[in-house]
Amino acid sequence: MAVTVTPQTLTQPLGLLRLLQLVSTCVAFSCVAHVGAWTGPMGNWSMFTWIFCFIVTFIVILVELCGCQARFPLSWRNFPITYALYAALFCLSSSIIYPTTYVQFMSHGRSRDHAIAATTFSCIACLAYATEVAWTRGKAGEVTSYMATVPGLLKVLETYVACVIFAFLSNPDLYQRHEALEWCVAVYAICFILAAITILLNLGECTNMLPISFSSFLTGVAVLSVLMYATAIVIWPLYQFNEQYGGQSRRMKDSYCAYRHPHSVCNWDRRLAVAILTGINLLAYLADMVYSTRLVIIKM
Repeated sequence: MAVTVTPQTLTQPLGLLRLLQLVSTCVAFSCVAHVGAWTGPMGNWSMFTWIFCFIVTFIVILVELCGCQARFPLSWRNFPITYALYAALFCLSSSIIYPTTYVQFMSHGRSRDHAIAATTFSCIACLAYATEVAWTRGKAGEVTSYMATVPGLLKVLETYVACVIFAFLSNPDLYQRHEALEWCVAVYAICFILAAITILLNLGECTNMLPISFSSFLTGVAVLSVLMYATAIVIWPLYQFNEQYGGQSRRMKDSYCAYRHPHSVCNWDRRLAVAILTGINLLAYLADMVYSTRLVIIKM
């Protein structure tokens, strides 16, 4: 089959917005690469984020330009908005992590100026991706793909927050000292897998393969996730910050935190971050449950 190139797609508002995404991520990683300012895990993460978003955005533009949506291996009704929200969250995290854990420790000079420029363009990219999500998400009363609805977008947020939690849990000492903390890690993993399966079913348009209706599946997943996260939001802070259960109530009691190392986060900070992110995901799952339950009631 012949490929028809339609350059008009680049002159449309959405096409121009994607060009902005492409340019801003390109400038971000180019500034950092030019001076080698990405040492350490946080710098590497930011560099990966900008390069990854640049490559996938280029693919999205190329598919739209060549009109190859039907040949794309994933559902084009679901993929662009799913990716746009992930990219917005990726760039948001890099725009926060990179300056706070890397740039502020750099001495004044050319490298620091390039790093600040990269952070600025990362913020621009985040706004551009968030704008695409706002433009393309489903409106009230509009028939659209699941990933363009509020529950679909919440699934993206839930999986992303879970990935950040896993990053903070990279040190097994944070949870292996007690079975209750290991249960919290199991909660994060199980809920992440269920949300990821939901996203993959929609991207592959395989929801009809489920033995039950998709709306019932969504409700079951949301209710189960809320119940599991409700236990984690109690157990994690209790065993991490209550001294009666072996926790550390104050940051200063963590000897590693007393000597702040550039490009790293101490264990007490990791515990606090996981506690906050657990609360964020619980709120996301609660909203997801409300929307999913409403969807089942409407279809009854």
